[in-house]
Amino acid sequence: MKKILLYRWRAYNYLDIKKTFEKMGYEITEVWQHLVNYDVDEEFAEKLRGMLRDTAYEFVFTVNYFALISDVCQEEGIRYVLWTCDNPLISMYHESVFNDCNRIFTFEETNYREFKAMGVEHIWYLPLAVDTDRIDAMVAACEQPGLWSNDIAFVGSLYERNSYDKMEGALTDYLRGYFDGIMEVQCDLFGSNILEQSLTPEILEQLSEHYELEKSSEKSFSDLGLIFSTTTLGFKVAQMQRIRALRELSKRYAVSLYSNSDTSMLPLVQYRGGVEYWTEMPQVFHNSKINLNFTIPNIKSGIPLRMWDVLGAGGFLLSNFQAETPRFFKDGEDMVSYYSLEDLVDKAGFYLEHEAERERIARSGHDKVAKLHNYDVRMREMMEVLSRN
Repeated sequence: MKKILLYRWRAYNYLDIKKTFEKMGYEITEVWQHLVNYDVDEEFAEKLRGMLRDTAYEFVFTVNYFALISDVCQEEGIRYVLWTCDNPLISMYHESVFNDCNRIFTFEETNYREFKAMGVEHIWYLPLAVDTDRIDAMVAACEQPGLWSNDIAFVGSLYERNSYDKMEGALTDYLRGYFDGIMEVQCDLFGSNILEQSLTPEILEQLSEHYELEKSSEKSFSDLGLIFSTTTLGFKVAQMQRIRALRELSKRYAVSLYSNSDTSMLPLVQYRGGVEYWTEMPQVFHNSKINLNFTIPNIKSGIPLRMWDVLGAGGFLLSNFQAETPRFFKDGEDMVSYYSLEDLVDKAGFYLEHEAERERIARSGHDKVAKLHNYDVRMREMMEVLSRN
């Protein structure tokens, strides 16, 4: 039996991937260790070397990219296979991304094109997936579906503890005004991202006086523009978009929020606490009339995991437009996209009033992902690529 070594961490889709590998006949060995630094951890590197030398594995697999694991696999002459679920991965901006051992599958086409243009040879585009069989069984077994019923629901963070708010007071008036301006523009854009390209050399030079760039290792080639546009501005824009949308919706409709965030700025929203990803979140998606998706701007074109999860649970999905959405789903048939805050509010009202239409779209979305976008399909695609490379 062929064997795979999986590094396990808190990625939501990890267990579905593991189960699919096992269905394909692989024997899975898991390794876990908390990594303070994804690039340098000699204790874990030595542990990994020992495991690879003791057992003949087909490859090492992770969700998202770990430079340390790539370098060890390069040393030991074994393939390192990974599938991203976040974007951008700052850890990929590292010299190890060019290692011959890497087999990188990214869910974001813009990410794929960027690294392909850099000269990364072994990288492929592979969208995310959902296990509808697991979710269908869980939903069918629910004894109290009414506990999870909502008119409009959102499951996710408000990003209220973002780093921009902590540093804003230290910025010059000019920088603060400039960032406020580009973030306002970004708030009204869906399916595109202007943040990084708006950070001109002059702006970055001024910003460097207030922002200390810390690299994970000397081999990292991430720069100030990338780090600040994603980990600072990107999270702040996500906060602005989500709070504004939920505030406007709650003025007219009953809106529920499942989150661990501070909701004091949303007095009209019904706060329902956090939910467990595996057992509770599918119930929310299935039993809510409308499920919202707000894609963080850092995901420039791809379809985030939340969208797949809503559709896989048979929920009605109302999402901001993403550039890759039309490739997989028909707007108004499988899910519904909105293109502005006003459009969001109008469409929410329309679909609350048109139950038959709403349920038809939810069924169509569920059936499509069940047939075309499950883990069996995706992992077969992955293995076909690996067999050729």
